[in-house]
Amino acid sequence: MSVTAVPLHPVKQRHIVWIWVGIALALLLAAGFAWAGTRSDVDSFLSGNASRPGVMTTASGLQYEVLAKGSGPTPTDADVALVNYVGKFTDGTVFDQSRQPMPMSPKSVVPGFGEAMKLMPKGSKYRFWLKPELGYAAPRPEGAPPMSPEVEKLAKQVLVFDVEMIDFIPETVLQQLQMQQMMQQQQQGGATPPPGAMAPPAGR
Repeated sequence: MSVTAVPLHPVKQRHIVWIWVGIALALLLAAGFAWAGTRSDVDSFLSGNASRPGVMTTASGLQYEVLAKGSGPTPTDADVALVNYVGKFTDGTVFDQSRQPMPMSPKSVVPGFGEAMKLMPKGSKYRFWLKPELGYAAPRPEGAPPMSPEVEKLAKQVLVFDVEMIDFIPETVLQQLQMQQMMQQQQQGGATPPPGAMAPPAGR
């Protein structure tokens, strides 16, 4: 036995409990400070961005800037739009982008993106800033799977999207076109494409 060893008195059970309680509280406080720091950064960015010339803010807190004006009506929840988009963080890092025009319904995307799409006429290009509550931090459906680490990162930040509205058509029209194509392929003996495989046509 080492001569420098100091015998320790046994720790009482209640002291151990208090030690664990202290550790748990310290972890909760650390998480709270981290969240508060993130929230402060988000609020600070949005406040500064809202004062920039050309940036408008909707009642929900969505911020947008018109990069190119379009013309005509705008999509509704009953439509499917064909869009190009690039998603970035506020430092300019790209986290997602379309490789080709993507069919999207305003009701099937995060709330801020859907609201933004419904502001855009054909031929327009807008830039949007989504606060976390309008993006991936929005309430999720009951029974939804847990968020991946990548989505958790997105849920804590302001997201910036550059979106080009190419065209949109009613969802019912798209479904009719899909059914017609499937029937034609069946009559020709071809393979039946899965539902949703056909993108909306460029023209109405």
